[in-house]
Amino acid sequence: MQAALEPHSTGRMPHGNLRAVFARRGFRRLLGIRLVSQLGDGWFQAGLAGSVFFNPERAAHPVAIATAFAVLLLPYSTLGPYVGVFLDRWSRRSTLFVANAARAVVVVPTCFFVWAGYEGPFFVLTALAVIALNRFFLSGLSAAAPHVVEAERLVTANSFATTLGSVIYAVGLGTAGVIFHFTGTGFHAYALVAATATVAYAGSALLTLASFRVDDLGPDQPDQGSVLVGLRHTTRGMVEGIRHLLHRPVARSMLFVHAGQRGLYGVLAITTLLLYRNYYAVGDTRASVTGLLPVAAAGALGSLAAAVVTPPSTRRLGGRRWVIIMLVALAVLIPPLGLPYLPMVTVLAALFVSLVAQSTKIVTDTVLQLEVEDDYRGRTFSINDTAYNFCFVAGLFIGAVTLRPDGHSPRVMVGVAVGYAVLAAWYATSVRSRDPVRSPSA
Repeated sequence: MQAALEPHSTGRMPHGNLRAVFARRGFRRLLGIRLVSQLGDGWFQAGLAGSVFFNPERAAHPVAIATAFAVLLLPYSTLGPYVGVFLDRWSRRSTLFVANAARAVVVVPTCFFVWAGYEGPFFVLTALAVIALNRFFLSGLSAAAPHVVEAERLVTANSFATTLGSVIYAVGLGTAGVIFHFTGTGFHAYALVAATATVAYAGSALLTLASFRVDDLGPDQPDQGSVLVGLRHTTRGMVEGIRHLLHRPVARSMLFVHAGQRGLYGVLAITTLLLYRNYYAVGDTRASVTGLLPVAAAGALGSLAAAVVTPPSTRRLGGRRWVIIMLVALAVLIPPLGLPYLPMVTVLAALFVSLVAQSTKIVTDTVLQLEVEDDYRGRTFSINDTAYNFCFVAGLFIGAVTLRPDGHSPRVMVGVAVGYAVLAAWYATSVRSRDPVRSPSA
């Protein structure tokens, strides 16, 4: 199915060239679907985060923040690998459409709950549904990518798509923050911003239908059995997917590194939220929200920088060595950037943390796409997504129980730097076999 949309390159365009990747019509269409959806993610999650973490009626305690993330992420993360089986059975074009169409519907009651200031179980369930469908959607995009881009250009394609998606997501957050700056913070403002995501999700769903035929994005050999039969075989399929991954040490170790750095990222994320909520702008919710705008901008810039530097760096150094360099660099930079506890220095730190996180994600996606057979790819990306979310929540809780309520905890900051150094050392010694990403045509 890799050539379903258009023929392979004849070699006249240089490999690794973004122009060659962007010339693929299927890639452009899949990218458009991603960008419209992730703009909606920025709007929805800005409204949701405002109502939960920047509620003007109560202070944000570290454990409460970590618990809110856990409630929204862990239920889906537990079931995510099982959902991933369906990415290997159903048309991925259909799953992308259904995921966003369903989100466009479920956002509506969630926004009514935010408007009313209701945070009971129904609010949690609807918000959870939107988040869960988002993770399913992103896993589907990753599994579909090799059907629109040649294998030797996946590093460049992943760099551009995931990074531009992160930038557009940050644009959604930023525009929401600007609105809050002028309208003020409160449940009504949060609800109205979150509601705009309905338009983006519906647009992305319709764009999916218009862009691809039902079998264009795989899987190559879908199981033709009924859904009930698929459900009965889910556990067996997951065991096979895990066994498939365990026999691929390069992919397995890369997945572990990606999950580990996400845990450290969780500690830094809750530190940043607490600093802006309770240290940099004590008692001023509007200043707390708008103060995070430069952080979001720096994160977007870091992601963009990762897209620029990762493809040529992996061609020269290999994906494994590039990830090690990134982790070591962050271990060195965190103390001088984190310990001053000044807003502008925190913004600079956010840029470098985002650069490392996005670079690691680009390499991870590419390694899994190259190392894992297509019939197992959906399950593998769901396993990766589960580990990613569990480690992020674990990092949040570690931060919640070790940080001060205002986020000012130098020992925790130093501990995170040591964690990045340990992770780099482990990865450097874990697998010394070939590097699938190191290729002059990547």
